[in-house]
Amino acid sequence: MTHAKRALALLLAVFAVVGVAACGSDDEDTTTGTGTITTNGKAAAQEESKKPATTTIVVRNGEPVGGVQELEYNAGDEIRFRVSSNQADEVHVHGYDVEEEIPAGGSAALSFPADIEGIFEVELHESETQIAELRVNP
Repeated sequence: MTHAKRALALLLAVFAVVGVAACGSDDEDTTTGTGTITTNGKAAAQEESKKPATTTIVVRNGEPVGGVQELEYNAGDEIRFRVSSNQADEVHVHGYDVEEEIPAGGSAALSFPADIEGIFEVELHESETQIAELRVNP
């Protein structure tokens, strides 16, 4: 084989490897809004894609920016959201009796199973300000 043919064969092999890598496989790293999730097969990737993205509710001076947020999940889902605030307070999810402290200038991440159907108020406990409406569908 001549030097030019070897170089061409090597170049074609590199393109083939790059092409396969670009197309992906059943086992791959998936980048989402919450980071990189390593999946093992299509079933795991599909299951991961069913999880709702984490919503962040921003509170400034005791009021939700953009008004009361709507959070909607189906029974059996994992309810996941974050609240960030420039003032210290406590997030309280009525019906679920979930509470989480928020430090001034910080945030709190809430995560719990959607095992009670209905519509629930999410409020800042100390100021009694509603920041979200949680809806869990059957």
